[in-house]
Amino acid sequence: MLLRDAALDLLLGSACVGCGEPGRLLCAGCAAGLPAAAVPARPDPCPPGLVDCWAAGDYDAVLRALVLGHKERGLHALRVPLRGLLLVALGPALAGLGGPGGTGGLVLVPVPSRASTVRARGHDPTWTMTRGAAAAAARCGLPVSAARLLRLRPGVLDQAGLDTAARAANLTGSMTCPSPGLRRLAATHPRAQVVVCDDVVTTGSTLREAQRALEAVGVGVAGAAVVAATRRRRPSGGGPG
Repeated sequence: MLLRDAALDLLLGSACVGCGEPGRLLCAGCAAGLPAAAVPARPDPCPPGLVDCWAAGDYDAVLRALVLGHKERGLHALRVPLRGLLLVALGPALAGLGGPGGTGGLVLVPVPSRASTVRARGHDPTWTMTRGAAAAAARCGLPVSAARLLRLRPGVLDQAGLDTAARAANLTGSMTCPSPGLRRLAATHPRAQVVVCDDVVTTGSTLREAQRALEAVGVGVAGAAVVAATRRRRPSGGGPG
């Protein structure tokens, strides 16, 4: 797979998404500057009850270019650095695997994408990234897997351009957890901890809805992990933003 990506890069004359240097989609310099430790990613204001969320870094510069390049431009080779960044964000959850109650391992559950969006893009970037991170952790001997437990109900709008209130209203009750996935989880990972995964956290509404849908069917959510977090601040008046 990596050899195929390298051949395509050479054939298509690609350039680094971070700095524009001709060659690989992520040059050695930009790759060396990627975050190596997770940071808290709690939106402000934060949806009530949201579990602890961790990110690899801020949603700007190279991280933003990686997310958009993979998701919107179909630069599939970027799945490799993105799964690495998700693993960075998962660091606190992975560190707890050896602690009390952690013997059941981790199950990474991606935030679901709209079927029409997946068809238009030709791939599901969040699932690709989540599955890749789980596989990379498993190759290191860690009890980590990925499962598509969540589905979107019809009628959910694209979140782009929506403010905080509109995002929350759009997503309320929008996700479900069908029983076949639950049965497989119960059979294969009865004591696993679930971590919800996404590429970017903005208002936290998406992660909170995913958490709600899982908890509604009895699945506890230990935390959330994302590649990047937008910088959000309350307006000067102190009200919700």
